[in-house]
Amino acid sequence: MEEPQISSPGAPIATPKVLIMMADYGHDPTETAVPYTAFKNANYDIKFATENGKPPRCDKKMLEGFTQKLLGAKKEVVTMYKKMAVSDEMRHPLSWSAPDFSLDPFDLVIFPGGHEKSVRQIIDSPIVHKLVVDYFPKTKKPSNKVVGAVCHGVMVLSESKDANGHSVIRDCNTTALPARFEQAAYWGTRAVLGDYYKTYGHGSENVEDAVKKVLANPAQFKASLNPGPFIVEDENYNYISARYPADAELFAEEIIKLFESFHRIV
Repeated sequence: MEEPQISSPGAPIATPKVLIMMADYGHDPTETAVPYTAFKNANYDIKFATENGKPPRCDKKMLEGFTQKLLGAKKEVVTMYKKMAVSDEMRHPLSWSAPDFSLDPFDLVIFPGGHEKSVRQIIDSPIVHKLVVDYFPKTKKPSNKVVGAVCHGVMVLSESKDANGHSVIRDCNTTALPARFEQAAYWGTRAVLGDYYKTYGHGSENVEDAVKKVLANPAQFKASLNPGPFIVEDENYNYISARYPADAELFAEEIIKLFESFHRIV
């Protein structure tokens, strides 16, 4: 029987390097600030990246005014967001369109969600799709690289397709924003906010349907209509997904647990 393997007591464990991939504007503040804060508290090395290195800003409707009070970030999350927004890493992001940019230096790549139409900048980007097609296969277990995505962030992955037209998450179990949640938000606010809750406009397909159609089997899409925290961790890839803002804390916790598992006795 082989002896258990473990790092020697004095051997330092490398600090996980995290990249939060964003559009310039429109991501959900809870889905961004809650994981950021959890990773910061875990002493992870965090970077942000936007298309041209412009400091990103989350959706104002979720941070202020009546929309924040009714539908947006909780007061404590607004505080987290404000602290994150003035951090060096968010004020000086990398550029994901730079010719020499790569996801390879990072151990964890995060795609926050957000339904504001500006997030289409990253969901539809051929540059990002190419980066993801290169990186995602490297998360196949027993790799120590991880990808996490929340809500519309899952669409960045579903839209990233290889030369055969297969999405990088074709063989994965995943969740994303459930259609019933999206429809309830849209029809419940349409009279006041128009098609705000439909990222691609009135009549466009739901996030759930957009993701399901790229999976090898629609049953790989896992949804819970319970509003309590819910995430999905794939069995074959280090890939964790979540549905919407209320899942953000659990999402971050499970990612941290996954990194901790890489250093357990084997």
